[in-house]
Amino acid sequence: MITDTHAAHADDHHHGDDHAHGTFSSYMLGFVLSVVLTAIPFWLVMSGALPSKQITALVIMAFAVVQIVVHMIYFLHMNTKSENGWTMMALIFTVVMVVIALSGSLWVMSHLNSNMMPMHEMTGMK
Repeated sequence: MITDTHAAHADDHHHGDDHAHGTFSSYMLGFVLSVVLTAIPFWLVMSGALPSKQITALVIMAFAVVQIVVHMIYFLHMNTKSENGWTMMALIFTVVMVVIALSGSLWVMSHLNSNMMPMHEMTGMK
């Protein structure tokens, strides 16, 4: 009887998560993609292949976003089925919060200069 309740209790901890955590080939594919997604931006910077620093920075950021997605899929095993979709909901919530925080911070910083009192008016207030 103790073994039956122990087995039933152990089954409760699976949370309906019946997928495998990855195979050797999926880990190797993730590793190869990560290496390629690191090597290409490194080559772009070292060779100066793109005409401007701004374009190079944007391309590197795009590669970084793709690499984050590769890591989440191949190494963190995040998908809509794991943990009944709660990991994906947590990721979406986190992304929304980061976008709100970053865009709000950039908006405030960009408007600080235009909303600050000019220096020549401050000297006249003494």
